[in-house]
Formats: sequence, C-alpha cells, structure tokens
Amino acid sequence: MKILKPKFWDTKNSLIGLFLLPLSIFFQILIILKNKTITRKKNSIPVICVGNIYIGGTGKTPLSIEIVKILETLNKKTAIVKKSYKEHEDEFKLIESNQITLFKNSSRYRAINEAIKKKIDCVVLDDGFQDFSISKDLNIICFNEKQLLGNGMTIPSGPLREPISSLKRCQIIMINGKSNLEFEKKIRDVSKNVSIYYTNYLPTNIEHLKNKNLLAFAGIGNPENFFDLLEINNLKVKKKISFPDHYKYSLKELNKLIDFSLKNNLKLITTEKDFLRIKHFGLSNIEYLKIKVEIFDKDDFKEKIASYL
Repeated sequence: MKILKPKFWDTKNSLIGLFLLPLSIFFQILIILKNKTITRKKNSIPVICVGNIYIGGTGKTPLSIEIVKILETLNKKTAIVKKSYKEHEDEFKLIESNQITLFKNSSRYRAINEAIKKKIDCVVLDDGFQDFSISKDLNIICFNEKQLLGNGMTIPSGPLREPISSLKRCQIIMINGKSNLEFEKKIRDVSKNVSIYYTNYLPTNIEHLKNKNLLAFAGIGNPENFFDLLEINNLKVKKKISFPDHYKYSLKELNKLIDFSLKNNLKLITTEKDFLRIKHFGLSNIEYLKIKVEIFDKDDFKEKIASYL
C-alpha cells in the first residue's frame, strides 16, 4: 500500500530517522555490493539518464520530455525509455501525450535494445540512475528547491536513495527553483567538475482560473510543490488535499471531491499526471494544470548535452 512521505524525512536530527539508521546503513551496503558485482551493459547508441537521489517529485519526466525536444532540434531521433511499472501509467501517458516515442519494459536494457531496432539515434532514460546494469553516457540528477536533500539521510531514515556522495557519478545537476549558492557549494564539495543548471515550471493554462476559488488535489511525489506553484502564480487555493504518489483514485472519491467543491463554490484542479490517471472517468468538473519546463542558460545546456552524444 502506498503511503505519503513521512514528515521526519525533511526534519534534521529526527529521532525516528536516527532510530532507523542501522537499516539505512544495511540497505546502502547492499547497494554498494550490487554495484561492485553487477555487469554493466554498453549500448550502441548514447544513453542520457535523468535521475534523482531524493525519492520522487523532482521533475524527472518533464525534464526528460524537454531534453527530447532539444535533441530533436539537433536532428537526433530520440525516444524516452522507462522501466515498466503498472502504477506509472500516468507518466507513460504524459510522455505519449507530448507526441514522444516511449519504450518501456521490465528491463531497461531490453527497452533500449527495442529502441535501437527502431533506428533511434539516442535515448533519454527517465529514472535509472540507480540501475547499475546500464552504462550511461550522461547522468543528469534532478532536485527541487523545496526538498533538496531533505534530512540528508538515506531510506528509511530519510528520503535519499543514495547519499550525496553518489553525485560523483553524474555530470549535470538540474535544480528546479531559485538559485541556491549554499546547496551548490555542497554539490561542488562532492564533485568540482559537475555543471549546475536551474529550471522553472511555467503554467500554460491558468488565465481562466484567476479570481476563482480553487480546491487543489494531487497524488504525486511532493504535492506541496504543486500547491506552491498555484499560489506563486496568484491563484486562490482555498483547500489542498494530498494523496500518495501515483495514487489510484476511485470514482467514489472523485465524486466526493466534486460534491464538496460544488457545495463550497470551489473549482477543482489537479496535476496533469493526476488528470491522466482519472481521465477515463469522463468527469467534466475537474481541470488540470499544464506546465512547460523553462531551462535557464538553455543554449549552454544544449551544447553540454550535445557534447555527450
């Protein structure tokens, strides 16, 4: 059963986090052993990995979509590769709704081989930084300014899949949000040669929502980031409801939200990923926020990723 992320994951020196530390150490030892024993498979086309170390909600998929669009301007026939998880159908639909070719398989390596057979020039691996069986040409790690490293501890003591030292394996850091020199210094202390870029989410369909009272709900990695984005863009969010990541809504739950919104004169809004998860119900009372990724220093970023092809 999916659960919401525990609050202590973002609390420094949490007693619960410290209590779970032996488990975190044990899991990290297993990861190290797996990394040392696994055989890395090299592919015949470039593999650009967009990953994270903070679990969920860092914007990997929107960035992967934007990178594909950039590579297409370089005349590279590009596709996205994802490991096939049933609960990730929303991400698959989001990718395909942007007219991007997607290859998914229970094995990322087999999915890459399928792309090669279809004459794809390069692939963007959406998630897979911790998949040591695949040799990557470029690793891009995503962070969100709201969470960054959380409490700095690894699962289950904290939200990190791996410690910050794992950033030695990446070449580009992408931070969604405002410039953070203190965090940049932490990264540089780990890897002096890593390139750091910033992104911003730009809503593209909010004009008709201005001056309306909203009920916002989301079942994504970090729902508070969605709520903050609405408020930053001067939308009136009167009520916020959070669900676990990749949450499978029932029609009964959605009808309750609709009834509540109608009784309280609120407009229902959710994320595009959530909307794609509930679209099949055919409910006309729920809108979604469509965003595009703005990359600062985009020309420089484009040159940087082109150098790894």
